[in-house]
Amino acid sequence: MPTGMKRSRQREAILAYLKTRTDHPTADMVYTAMRESIPNISLGTVYRNLALLADNHMILRISCDGKADHYDANIQPHPHFICQCCGCVQDIEASLPKNSPIQYVSPDFSGQIEGCLLFYYGTCGDCLNT
Repeated sequence: MPTGMKRSRQREAILAYLKTRTDHPTADMVYTAMRESIPNISLGTVYRNLALLADNHMILRISCDGKADHYDANIQPHPHFICQCCGCVQDIEASLPKNSPIQYVSPDFSGQIEGCLLFYYGTCGDCLNT
């Protein structure tokens, strides 16, 4: 945990769970999974801890056009695919440039860039096959 962040059994369990997932679960999915090991955990606790982990750059929060946010423990730069039919979020295996995409931003940009997310949108294979 980052310096100054109080240790929490629930937060550590949520982070450990996310590290085992590749399907980018929503808060409701995390809550359902956490209830198996921590039966008295509340949905509010899950939401607060996901927000804290995301705000401290320990996980990614992936917002999907008004649908439920998804969460990813892989914080290394990588592209995602978002299905516009079912809303699932998937990692895409891609050969990204070795240098950060941030270097391609105009040198005239006067702000400070701290990161970059790359999303592809379309219809996933499951939705295409139904």
